[in-house]
Amino acid sequence: MEYEIRYDQVKPKKKSTMFQCTKRIFDFVFAITLLVITSPIILMTICAVKLESSGQIIYRQRRVGHQGNEFTIYKIRSMEESAEASGAKWAEKNDPRITKVGRFIRKTRIDELPQLWNVIKGEMSMIGPRPERPMFTKEFQTLHPDFIQRLAVKPGLTGWAQVNGGYDITPREKLKYDLEYIDSMSVKNEARILYKTVQVIFSGSGAR
Repeated sequence: MEYEIRYDQVKPKKKSTMFQCTKRIFDFVFAITLLVITSPIILMTICAVKLESSGQIIYRQRRVGHQGNEFTIYKIRSMEESAEASGAKWAEKNDPRITKVGRFIRKTRIDELPQLWNVIKGEMSMIGPRPERPMFTKEFQTLHPDFIQRLAVKPGLTGWAQVNGGYDITPREKLKYDLEYIDSMSVKNEARILYKTVQVIFSGSGAR
């Protein structure tokens, strides 16, 4: 019998209305500003991807968001078009499916910039647990029952797990960091994660 996730088991995270409003306003304004500033970079990257390999440039995936609501996430394609011909799987270190342009934009996180549109739409926040694909959410939930509690808040473009472990952490470690973030959400911690995100981007650490 296939395991079914009970999204009604997610415990809502109660935060003050002031914090929620402040976070949403910041997300909206910051995402629009960053999208405008980085639009030349996005356009140049799109041209580079198009010149290097054929196929769609903007990659779309279904992800699981707040309270189990699925949405479509947007990324600039960094792998070969046939990367998942044999099925979905996580990216590995030195993954041969990644293109030359893709390796650079993954290292600098440029491939994630289209997700600013998800933030503007309110499907994501600038900061929060990274959203997983439905099949991986089911898999991790069977291994770690508390994994579903990551859905108590909106997923983020960056998060506490990403600035501490990047891509090279296990689902258990990711869960630990994400639950720490959810338990200690505050304006101060949001600012700290943004600051550490900038450091990670410029150092190029944690990329695959």
